[in-house]
Amino acid sequence: RMFHDDELEESEKFYVGQPRVLLLIYALYNTLVARSEMVCYFVIILNHMISASMITLVLPILIFLWAMLSVPRPSKRFWMTAIVYTEVAIVIKYFFQFGFFPWNKHVDYTKDKPYHPPNIIGIEKKEGYVHYDLVQLLALFFHRSILKCHGLWDEDEKGDSHSNKEDTDDELSLTGGRRDSSASLKSVNLAASVESIHVHFPEQQTAIRRKSSSSISQLSHRSSFSSHRSKRGKSLYFLQYKLCVIISHCGLCCFRTLQVYVPIRQFFYNLIHPDYSAVTDVYVLMFLADTVDFIIIVFGFWAFGKHSAAADITSSLSEDQVPEAFLVMVLIQFGTMVVDRALYLKKTVMGKVIFQVILVFGIHFWMFFILPGVTERKFSQNTVAQLWYFVKCVYFGLSAYQIRCGYPTRVLGNFLTKSYNYVNLFLFQGFRLVPFLTELRAVMDWVWTDTTLSLSSWICVEDIYAHIFILKCWRESEKRYPQPRGQKKKKVVKYGMGGMIIVLLICIVWFPLLFMSLIKSVAGITNKPLDVSITITLGGYQPIFTMSAQQNQLKSLDPNEFNEFLRSYRGNTAALQFLEGYAREDITRADLEGNSNSLWTISPPSRNKMIQGLLDFDADFTLVISWTIQRTLEEVYPYYIKAPSDSLAKPIKQLLKDCKWENITVSLVKNTSEEWWVLNQLGKRQKTPQESLELFIFSDKVSPPSLGFLAGYGIMGLYASVVLVIGKFVREFFSGISHSIMFEELPNVDRILKLCTDIFLVRETGELELEEDLYAKLIFLYRSPETMIKWTREKT
Repeated sequence: RMFHDDELEESEKFYVGQPRVLLLIYALYNTLVARSEMVCYFVIILNHMISASMITLVLPILIFLWAMLSVPRPSKRFWMTAIVYTEVAIVIKYFFQFGFFPWNKHVDYTKDKPYHPPNIIGIEKKEGYVHYDLVQLLALFFHRSILKCHGLWDEDEKGDSHSNKEDTDDELSLTGGRRDSSASLKSVNLAASVESIHVHFPEQQTAIRRKSSSSISQLSHRSSFSSHRSKRGKSLYFLQYKLCVIISHCGLCCFRTLQVYVPIRQFFYNLIHPDYSAVTDVYVLMFLADTVDFIIIVFGFWAFGKHSAAADITSSLSEDQVPEAFLVMVLIQFGTMVVDRALYLKKTVMGKVIFQVILVFGIHFWMFFILPGVTERKFSQNTVAQLWYFVKCVYFGLSAYQIRCGYPTRVLGNFLTKSYNYVNLFLFQGFRLVPFLTELRAVMDWVWTDTTLSLSSWICVEDIYAHIFILKCWRESEKRYPQPRGQKKKKVVKYGMGGMIIVLLICIVWFPLLFMSLIKSVAGITNKPLDVSITITLGGYQPIFTMSAQQNQLKSLDPNEFNEFLRSYRGNTAALQFLEGYAREDITRADLEGNSNSLWTISPPSRNKMIQGLLDFDADFTLVISWTIQRTLEEVYPYYIKAPSDSLAKPIKQLLKDCKWENITVSLVKNTSEEWWVLNQLGKRQKTPQESLELFIFSDKVSPPSLGFLAGYGIMGLYASVVLVIGKFVREFFSGISHSIMFEELPNVDRILKLCTDIFLVRETGELELEEDLYAKLIFLYRSPETMIKWTREKT
């Protein structure tokens, strides 16, 4: 061995011999030390998510627009800015915790108001106001100690100061000869202070006094004209002095403006035009972060609207209503994904920088100033919005890393086609099953990629490439899991794959029946009536009886009454079959009082005419009880009514003895000046002495509200929309096999796959003529079966 040290070997043995838990702690600490800047970023973002104030807003913006964009690492100036800013924020928050401030006297009333100025600024009085700031300060000091231990603290500052000095000197020049003009700017000394001007002009005045003192005799004999002239000269000097002061102030302001503008401009210039860049591609991770945010918006959209908004998007869409807040958030999120794809395809770092700046300021302004007003609650109380913002911060970090490293020079194919295994195969096929996603991606790629192919030719190449990739995955799986010749398929494969397909097809065929049967019997909700009303009309005249039962008059059957009710129909098969679908809680007994709740108001002529009609037994006389019923008062009362999920209630003929309805008696009661009708049911189950009506209501179970929109289609609707549509795709899969044999049964697809990748490669390198030639070769290959056979033979 080149180097040997007993102490190091003993230390290594001692370390390896430690318990696994302790080794895990060592590993976590080393990870923490290696990524201490990420810990600082996380704590700063977490502090802002919980505080959600203007004080904590500054550092997250600086992270995404300064720290994460710095090459190769954030400078000492940033970390010192973060440390000093955190300390100042702690002092400010502590100062405003005293109770003599007016806004601290009604904290309980204003603590939940999102637009209360102290809440927006972050100076409100609350418990634990400084806990996360102290954790943030501790993380910053921890990172500073790590940098000092590795010698990256002071050395980084020296390098930054030297480079900043050179950059400032270069940027102050205005034309090609920047060094000369820079020197001239330094000779002018725009930073001259007012004191230097005060010193300069008294020297001139002293010289003038000395010159005048040497010729006192001449000055004593000057005329009044010369005296007036000297006064005018003094005023001229004063004007020159004031003018120089104004010019110096203007120059000082310009210089200070340049001191701020030039480093920022030079920072972004170096970012867009780096001397070298470690090209990387994190677009997939950015796309996944945007997709997660998209899912959060869809399933937690109520957090981005008013408190009165629906709990989920399905209940709103089932009512054919598209909430405005959901629509705006989805369109903005989808629009940013499209713009990000366009920038990725064009490989423009400048556009990505501009998009990053706009998105960082826009998202923070929306989430912390607009959204609290829309939701009428603070951002710190909106968990879904906090989760969405955290994922968006991950996206900002990935975007900053992409900007710092630069876009890749070549974008070849889909990221899911980088390897040929089952995972990539199923993910790629799932990607292609998403409606319009494949088409949208193909059109966007064609728009923002330099090519000579037409849109139809481009889509043709994409489809061939996708088809060949799928075949390549299957061929690779056949090589990994070979099937010997002459050996029958194993039962595990047959029953696993075939049995699953059989079960799936059976479930699809019988899904509507199973769904409609189980949704109400298993997951159904009892829908008891809230009001039962009876109205009886004789011959189309004024109603003679109106009564309703509510609350206490609607009673459920106890177990004994329910069992007695079932025993009464023991010999009736039709009635027992009907009662099989109802439980005890589905039956309600309505007790309606026999006396009408309204007086009988009828004109005397109509009254006499109705009496004549009743006395004529040979003529027909109609009777209406909530629905049209003819003939006399015998066998007219239904007694048992079924209340289905819709609004139409029907009598239950299976429970009526011999399918005959119950009899009721009708009598007219007269008072001195008033009269009303009294009805009484004969053969009531509850033998009550007073006149009354008794009604049993059987309530069908209804589907849960979350599945009501699906159950509303009914059995035929589900068959038409589910079974027939899915059956169409299944039939195409089984019936279209013979037409695609020459394109499916390809033993070796490596050459065709290489031809597709060559088309992508020459397109990225700008060889557009060669792209046309290779595309023509690909089309000829698919038009020539014999050539296809030669190209797809197994390699020998």
